[in-house]
Amino acid sequence: MSQAQRIHQDAERLDHISRLVWDASDAIMAVYKSDAFGESTKADDSPVTAADLAAHRVLVDGLAALTPDIPIVSEEDADSVALGREHPCYWLIDPLDGTKEFINRNDEFTCNLALVEDHRPTLGFVSIPALGLLYTGGPDVGTQRITAQGQVTRLNPKPVAGLTRVVASKSHLNQETHAFIERIPGEVELIQAGSSLKFLRIAEGLADCYPRLGPTCEWDTAAAHAVVLGVGGSVTDLDGEELRYGKDDILNPHFVVRGPA
Repeated sequence: MSQAQRIHQDAERLDHISRLVWDASDAIMAVYKSDAFGESTKADDSPVTAADLAAHRVLVDGLAALTPDIPIVSEEDADSVALGREHPCYWLIDPLDGTKEFINRNDEFTCNLALVEDHRPTLGFVSIPALGLLYTGGPDVGTQRITAQGQVTRLNPKPVAGLTRVVASKSHLNQETHAFIERIPGEVELIQAGSSLKFLRIAEGLADCYPRLGPTCEWDTAAAHAVVLGVGGSVTDLDGEELRYGKDDILNPHFVVRGPA
């Protein structure tokens, strides 16, 4: 039995981990509603805010207490990255995916927590703080959407006959992506979204395909990857191989997310 299955069967522990993501979302929204984001620029020129760091601390401290035997890798802790290469099972965190969307106040940002086992995400938690939604799922446990009021919906998306709905990044709709979309046969509808919301559109059955032909890191995708696997979808590189985690290079190859056929 995988660690993800053990966690999922332990309702109390699963609830505690979900609560951590809700708490991290609350920390993000506290900054979002304030007048000062505490913006700065990291060494790779990407932006970071007080919300990224607050959510990071909530998740890292909480997970260390709940699952002390599982190492933690976070985007906001550069020294932790090596743990993903050294351990077969670890938590992978992107405390705030869509920092640019957060700064632009367009609500399209997420908080992401994944359990990675043997280079594959087996359990994912993705929240949309501004909407009060949490998605949890994995390949062996299915996927569900939970509202802040506790309403739970099991997701079971279906394709639409004769139409391919393609979701793409608002910030990274480059020429390669345009060319990919133009090669899709039949009728195509383009949907745009930010952050890991693009994966969630597929998990919800609101889109069928998400080509990402630009740079991403493993923490950008792992949690939402697990959520898509939970509905029977896939996340593969351009050769059809599933994305792997804990690689020597934290960057992902170009990839395509697809919903269930």
